[in-house]
Amino acid sequence: MARRLVVIGGNAAGMSAASQARRRRGRDELEIVVFERSHFTSYSSCGIPYWVGGLVPGPDELVARTPATFRDEYAMDVRLRHEVVAIDLSERLVVAKDLANGGEPVRERFDDLVYAPGAAPVRPDWADGGPAGVFGMQTLDDGAALMGWLDADADADADADADADAEVVAAPRSAVVVGAGYIGVEMAEALVRRGLRVTVVEKSPQPMSTVDPDMGALVRDAICGLGIEVRTGVAVTGLKETDGRVSAVVTDEGELPADVVVLGLGVRPNTDLARDAGLPVGRTGGVVTDLRMRVADGVWAAGDCVETVHRVSGRPVYVPLGTHANKQGRVAGINLGGGYATFPGVVGTAVTKVCDLEVGRTGLLERDATAAGYEYVTAVIRSTNRAGYFPGAQEMTVKLIAERRTGLLLGAQIVGRSEAAKRIDVLAAALWHRTTVEEMTALDLGYAPPYAPVWDPVLVAARKAAAAVEAGQ
Repeated sequence: MARRLVVIGGNAAGMSAASQARRRRGRDELEIVVFERSHFTSYSSCGIPYWVGGLVPGPDELVARTPATFRDEYAMDVRLRHEVVAIDLSERLVVAKDLANGGEPVRERFDDLVYAPGAAPVRPDWADGGPAGVFGMQTLDDGAALMGWLDADADADADADADADAEVVAAPRSAVVVGAGYIGVEMAEALVRRGLRVTVVEKSPQPMSTVDPDMGALVRDAICGLGIEVRTGVAVTGLKETDGRVSAVVTDEGELPADVVVLGLGVRPNTDLARDAGLPVGRTGGVVTDLRMRVADGVWAAGDCVETVHRVSGRPVYVPLGTHANKQGRVAGINLGGGYATFPGVVGTAVTKVCDLEVGRTGLLERDATAAGYEYVTAVIRSTNRAGYFPGAQEMTVKLIAERRTGLLLGAQIVGRSEAAKRIDVLAAALWHRTTVEEMTALDLGYAPPYAPVWDPVLVAARKAAAAVEAGQ
């Protein structure tokens, strides 16, 4: 009799796990049932701002594999609009609600379970049950809801112009983005592209808390350069509504007019079901797994719902990124299928852009290094992406953090224009292999005037960091 695998979550981690398991076990050996609460499978949440901003034509371009592909080519029973509401480990049973049919309960037994519901957007109390026009940005359904709001209002405005008796619903002209992390700054740019007047509100002193404040100040300059108003050190306390629609965001420094509000406050691990089922949850809030992504006998977890280990600090961390989700899902699926694989942890590498400004980071920030007990030195340099005399040469800022005594690289950040962000990959590889900044000064990096100065910015930063280590010994 075939074993039955039930997968909770049909995006990156869940479908990677299911696909790998299928490649190793035929349909006669393994039945696969996937529950996904949204309308899509295997899609790029990171692409939503580019869809909203008009750089991507529509949601179909953000879908890697459709439910039909998984059903036809992978022999999976994919059930969209099904929300799992309970897991019974003793009975090896999951209970789901069929959202498309009035919440009708569905029960499925399992031999193996992959828990991969992803992350849940942070949604403060003041945003719950409030006026229309407030949107989180976590799934393609969220993106579709925002696009529907913007487009419906624009259509209504056009219809009102054509019909004097029509109810006038003005198209949104002002937007407030709450939170200035990755999704916040990307959505702010997207809304500016749509012609809205945009204000970003951030409780921290600088935007982009995923980089150190001195680097975040550079990001702030770029955001302001787009015509976006940036309010830092400001807390949102509520919303104001008019005729059931949001009309302003209330802060501790006054009200900000808003026809639409986007929440960019980050995410938390979606672990409520796991807690209720008695699965272990770590201090970061994510499900605890072993190196093979196993949680318990026959139970696996992967993606934005799990915690992992930081390879530099050695501490548990929660880093919700699609890159990790796909790798973790692949590891879980290989092991489910009878193979052997492990997930060795992360160094926290991420990149983003604001207009033409590129931002990259990897490893520890200064506050992380302090929390981990390191004494460290920092080095900040300004260089160019190409030879200074070559057309198109633009400035970039590179910051390195190194252990004071050993010179071990602990973290790096880059902010600059063209060809800046992906240089972070060199530094991520150096971190992965526990390289010192002195060793980095001899890295054999590619050189040609169109691509780099003779001394690449990474090498210049390594030299300055190595000198700071030597001076501090």
